[in-house]
Amino acid sequence: MVHVHVGILYSRIRKDEKLLLNELRERDHTIEKIDVRKQTFDIGEVPEAFTDLDIVVDRCLATSRSLYATQFFEAYDVPVVNSHETADICADKVKNSLALEQAGVPTPNTKVAFTKETAMEAIEEFGYPCVLKPVVGSWGRLMAKIDSPDAAEAILEHKATLGHYEHKVFYVQEFVDKPGRDIRVVATDGEPIAGMVRSSDHWITNAAKGAETDVFEPDEEAKALVRQASDAVGGGLLGIDLMETEDGYTVHEVNHTVEFKALDGAVETDVAGTVVDWLEERAAAAADEELEVSA
Repeated sequence: MVHVHVGILYSRIRKDEKLLLNELRERDHTIEKIDVRKQTFDIGEVPEAFTDLDIVVDRCLATSRSLYATQFFEAYDVPVVNSHETADICADKVKNSLALEQAGVPTPNTKVAFTKETAMEAIEEFGYPCVLKPVVGSWGRLMAKIDSPDAAEAILEHKATLGHYEHKVFYVQEFVDKPGRDIRVVATDGEPIAGMVRSSDHWITNAAKGAETDVFEPDEEAKALVRQASDAVGGGLLGIDLMETEDGYTVHEVNHTVEFKALDGAVETDVAGTVVDWLEERAAAAADEELEVSA
């Protein structure tokens, strides 16, 4: 086993990060914990603490911090997972949906509008129910299932009065009549580590919303879609969310700072251990590439 100097980029240490840190310590890897709330990034000079890092793992909670920090590490020539490109695509639902669609990955029909009037037209085209989502966000927050024109008008008016420009981007999606559950598969560069089914009586089936979890064994169709979806956003350590339809699976989102504590508790696979296996491989490949360049 190759010794790796790993940077963990974070703003809060959750159970997910503790699982990774414990696995790294058990293997005697050197760990640099980088709290982005206390860190400054110089556009010209690489901070001394970063000069010996073999790889950095982005575990930032805030999207803005994740996007800027990954860009700095790439500028410093420090390998970072996930890459800034992947983070940029996955952090924005519009970019995420476009990437999946352009790669030929089945994904829910989606329309984007920039005014209340055109958003209402999009909603009417889909019919009721349909779904309105924020372009940036996670854990199922600020999502709305729209069942009537009155509900649509009220929600659009509410979003239009909010201050941030992102609320003026109306992301409207068809409602997928899934069987009371969806599927999360965690994968490294398209190779599934493990999967789980998240079931709930509520139409939002996120584990963060209290959904019950159980093991999901990906079939060949699911495995192929996981690979396709991973490639579409640039690869890395990802959570691919699928829903079951009458026509097969549809991929509705790819997550770049994926949480896996619920998955770890639902499956027999050592999720953190498998992630660290992959980090060791990525660090070794980056080191080999650097040697080739310098030779």
